[in-house]
Amino acid sequence: MQEFANVHSMRNEILSLMAEQKLENDCYLEMLDFTIDLFESQGLGTEYYGYHNINHELEVTYISLLAINQEKIQFTEEDKKYLYVAALFHDFDPQKNVDKPHEESVLKFISTDKKLRELLTSAKIDLEIIKVLILRTTYPWSGETRRNAELEIKKCFDNSEITKNNIEIQKHIMEMGWYLSVVDRISGYALGDFTKAMEMAKMNAHALAWRPSIIIRTAVAYFEEILNKEASMSKAILKTLPKEMRKNFFDTVLSFMKIRQEEVSIQANYSYEHLKLIPTIENQSIQEDEEFAQTLYNIFLELPKPLQFGKESFKESIKDPETIINTLRLNDNNGEIVGFSKGGPLEKYQLREEIRDENYGLKNTIFLEPLALKMGYWGLRGGSEMRHMFIMQAHSMKYKYLTSFALRDVIKARIHKEEAEFVQQFDPERWDYYRVVL
Repeated sequence: MQEFANVHSMRNEILSLMAEQKLENDCYLEMLDFTIDLFESQGLGTEYYGYHNINHELEVTYISLLAINQEKIQFTEEDKKYLYVAALFHDFDPQKNVDKPHEESVLKFISTDKKLRELLTSAKIDLEIIKVLILRTTYPWSGETRRNAELEIKKCFDNSEITKNNIEIQKHIMEMGWYLSVVDRISGYALGDFTKAMEMAKMNAHALAWRPSIIIRTAVAYFEEILNKEASMSKAILKTLPKEMRKNFFDTVLSFMKIRQEEVSIQANYSYEHLKLIPTIENQSIQEDEEFAQTLYNIFLELPKPLQFGKESFKESIKDPETIINTLRLNDNNGEIVGFSKGGPLEKYQLREEIRDENYGLKNTIFLEPLALKMGYWGLRGGSEMRHMFIMQAHSMKYKYLTSFALRDVIKARIHKEEAEFVQQFDPERWDYYRVVL
């Protein structure tokens, strides 16, 4: 089995594994449907562009049941129901204001939701043990985050009649939590090819407001940690999964490492000055060229989905004489295109409906779309040079204002440098709409 087509097919696969593991009480099915409904009603369904959406929750639940017979830890029938419930609710943070769930928000929600408490009672589940399992999925499991989680775990152990003063049981539950934490980090990458993995990495970066230049190296560090620090557990889990899923996981790891190698090589050439990045103003005749449009479109598709403005009419918009386009080329003005900046009159864009731009309709504002660069070329200042070139052109065309989207921290830094101002802020992404006076 490859990727799940949708939430419905995912639900069916989980149901068949639940039957295999004898999780047949109605309350388990109710928990599954309750989770799906709640995520979707809170806008965290498949349409939510963040890593921690309903897909992630269900993928972790699916893999935790699929790999449950691994040889590293012996799970009892009782353990299985705890793992199922903890997996299902491990990122249960429906009122999130940032994408990465705060374990404390998750615990608060599962402790106070009335319906959920009823379901846990009917399954004869000790909430304190579920809390421990969820706290053990805290990432990274090191430093202060680990210390804080361990303090909370101790409280939960003390509050539970099952675990209080029983070191053996506590140790076993911590091992169950370890299993769940590694499943949490492997599952999405085992259930799809590299295209899906790359999309997940971009979702994670977008949702955590990371700069694009760190996506690949962070992904590589993440996988190396799983394979090195978590070697014995990740090996046990992967060994239990079907061959195709193991292949997905390792293909993804190798692909990220290969891209990272290319990235380092680009950066080395740039620092030895074997490679120059040349921002170039493109003229109208090349904007009519089909091949030029296709080249830009391929780079455009590397952006995270929420940053792909006007995807359907992208190629036509390049030919529009009111569109400003600059490219970033290698070594000279006719070199290979590795990035571009593009924009046009604000009125030609359909932005998020929450945005109220007082200048809309006054034809005095140019909108700069998110800058697009090929992987490997971020962080070498080419983007900011294209942006400055774009601003100069907009100024010469007598626009009064420029608006665009950027990370909140980047906009804050521009408030003093360029008199930028926030027009609309968005959470959890912290990818905000701002204006500068030209």
